[in-house]
Amino acid sequence: MTKDSSDNSFSKLQIQSWAERNGFAEWAVALIWLIVAFVMFQVTAGIVFFALLLIFGEITSAAEVEQVLHNHLDLLFIGNSTGQIVFLGATTFLVTKLHLKKERVFNFLRFRWKKDTPSYIFLGAVLVVVVQPIILYLGYFNSLLPIPESWTDLQVSQYEMFEQFLKTEGIVWFGLFHIALVPAICEEVLFRGYIFRAFQRSWGIMAAIILSGLVFGMFHLQVPNLLPLATLGILLATMTWLSRSIWPAIVAHFVNNGGAVLLATAYPDLAFGDVSAETLPSVWLLLASIILTAGVIYTMIYRTEAILE
Repeated sequence: MTKDSSDNSFSKLQIQSWAERNGFAEWAVALIWLIVAFVMFQVTAGIVFFALLLIFGEITSAAEVEQVLHNHLDLLFIGNSTGQIVFLGATTFLVTKLHLKKERVFNFLRFRWKKDTPSYIFLGAVLVVVVQPIILYLGYFNSLLPIPESWTDLQVSQYEMFEQFLKTEGIVWFGLFHIALVPAICEEVLFRGYIFRAFQRSWGIMAAIILSGLVFGMFHLQVPNLLPLATLGILLATMTWLSRSIWPAIVAHFVNNGGAVLLATAYPDLAFGDVSAETLPSVWLLLASIILTAGVIYTMIYRTEAILE
């Protein structure tokens, strides 16, 4: 091998990412990290929750945890947020470097602010509002699928715990922070920032949008709510791609979760009521939701095409 060819080979290695140099597909690295992040996030949440119970003298042994869980969901949310911030958010920034060639981490994750970003943020916020009737119908269709009763019972018990918690006086700001703000930032960094980009590099944009949305739905371990969550994930990925920025998805995610918190605190019976054919929005409202959702998405596409021309 001549000196020039050696230099060329060395130069190619220099511009390759860690994943490329070691023969890893980008989607595989992303899925491995997703699994690790999920496990570490759950472990951290449990450790912080148990530690806070010990610090405040609520328990003296692990056997008492279940007895006080329902009365101290605030501590559980603190543990949950800690795990999200550390692993879904902060550590994902470090893992992103495994995919980098010459670009920066913030560019890879699409932390970009352009002149048109505020307009996409507005459109994204409108989108998650007008799509809600569609989401409700998807939740109803999801409930008709054959799902093990134990999984359905688990989700019902979770909803009952959340309902009890959000009925607590003065809990709105706490709920907005831990249920809306923290997930909006940390989950978007992981899914629309990291997972979506890694999938796009491996499989192209359409596959990345759909598959990252499905993975987002499965990540929440709510099988009875998989279709609505996956649909929201697909919409958030779509607005991230069209806007070329993660900020619209972050704001839209916050609006979606924050709206749920406000609804649950103001009208808990409506927020936590059983989903049935009788409680669904009217067909006309569903039709209006479909038209408005398509209109907002079309507007985003039109703006993007106008910018790229």
